[in-house]
This record gives sequence, structure tokens and C-alpha cells, in this order.
Amino acid sequence: MSDTPWPARLSPKALAVLDELPDHAREMLRDVMDIAGRDPWSFPPFDSRDPEGEDVRAAAVGHLTAVYWINRPAGRLYIIDIIWLG
Repeated sequence: MSDTPWPARLSPKALAVLDELPDHAREMLRDVMDIAGRDPWSFPPFDSRDPEGEDVRAAAVGHLTAVYWINRPAGRLYIIDIIWLG
């Protein structure tokens, strides 16, 4: 894995899942979060029924889903959870 910094911060739960991911899934997560970092609102809200939860998003690609929160004041993303179905 490369030494470039993550485009988002990870919760302790997400870090635990990251440790278990295969290398190709880690790279996929890095790419997905890089895309989300450029345009955080490009992925759909995690719960579209919650009008106040627009800053919690789910970036899903294939068997990988990253649930993240857009931290507007800090200008970065915070990955709450990672789901890998591989």
C-alpha cells in the first residue's frame, strides 16, 4: 500500500475493519474516498428519509460501502463504518 495520506479520517470501528480488508479492497476504499473528498455530496445520503442527515453519506462501489460524515467546519470526511461483502 502506498504512503500517501488518507483523504478522510477513520473511526476506531472503521480502522478495525480496514485491518481485515484485503489489499485490493483497501485500494478501492482509498479511491472511493478520494472521489468523495473532491465532491462529498456526489454519493447519496445514508438515510434519505432523514432531512437533517444530509451530511451522512454512503459511498458504495461493488462489494464495498463506506459510510462517512461530511465535517464541514474541518473541511474533511470522517469514515464512520466500512462494509465489505467480499
